[in-house]
Amino acid sequence: MAHLLIVEDDELLRDALGAQLTQAGHRITTAADGAEALERLALQGFDGVVFDLGLPLVDGLTVLRRLRQRLPALPVLILTARDGVEDRVEGLNAGADDYLTKPFSPRELYLRISAILRRVNKVTHVSELQRGRFLLDRKNMKLFLDGAPLDLTTTEFKLLTTLMENDTTVHTRADLLREVWGYNSDVATRTLDTHIKRLREKLGAAGAHIVTIRGTGFQFQTEAAAPTSA
Repeated sequence: MAHLLIVEDDELLRDALGAQLTQAGHRITTAADGAEALERLALQGFDGVVFDLGLPLVDGLTVLRRLRQRLPALPVLILTARDGVEDRVEGLNAGADDYLTKPFSPRELYLRISAILRRVNKVTHVSELQRGRFLLDRKNMKLFLDGAPLDLTTTEFKLLTTLMENDTTVHTRADLLREVWGYNSDVATRTLDTHIKRLREKLGAAGAHIVTIRGTGFQFQTEAAAPTSA
């Protein structure tokens, strides 16, 4: 059972989400606006957060950015009526692990939440993974690059772990979407490209170790790699 924070200004939807996820076995806390969400996040511990972007008082993107500064690994699912590509990319760039547009089915919501919570469990079962300059502390979900800690979101950590675990393999887009997000291969999404781009940016020059294999996918190369292209 996970303790989830649901942030939604629509009372009917908030109550419905709370009832649905409670029935699924989760413990639920709710907030009606961005300010209340930040207050609850400061005072309580949560296993995951589900919230709308269009929040009163403090908008959802601001909540997400502040949350990521303090809790970089906390799983976050965005629910929103904004279904444009740029809106999705903006949410993912701000640190969301996944993005679900309204209207959505209760089953899809449950599956998406289960997937991001499952990723947390899957990356913490073995303590350390090292490849060259990179050391992953799975227990604490931390990346150390040349000995210096670097904060990653849950999804970024899982994506890098998947690439590093199988560094002799070229990972297809379908493989990564299935392994990291639990998506079927026929799902059309820019989620992967957005997370690869954001991960490379966080790694700086070391982002060159994540190599684009044109027409196939991506590979982590432990030895110094050539500059990448998205």
